[in-house]
Amino acid sequence: MRGIFWIVKDELLAVPFKEGDIYGLSKSGDNYNHKLKWPDVRPAGCRKPFDYYPRGRVEYTNKGRPKIYMNHHVDERFIKEIMAAFELDEVPLIDIDGSEHYKCHLD
Repeated sequence: MRGIFWIVKDELLAVPFKEGDIYGLSKSGDNYNHKLKWPDVRPAGCRKPFDYYPRGRVEYTNKGRPKIYMNHHVDERFIKEIMAAFELDEVPLIDIDGSEHYKCHLD
């Protein structure tokens, strides 16, 4: 599965993409946008903005291999948990994305 995730208070908050979901979609319409999806998934009582916590995205390459784009503050120990949450059967490519897109309060 594809989707987005955050590491909130040292716990994975995974949001796999569900076909037919209309809330929080990216421009392409076939995945989620962190900013748009955050109000629906943030923990109860959380008032932090969508870009406060380290975050990332699970996608697939054009050859069908899973790839995780993530902020460099996402600890590698979360990789197995991300794989399980997104039902990845093979070890994904990892792209530590240092762009503005994945920056968080720790940067």
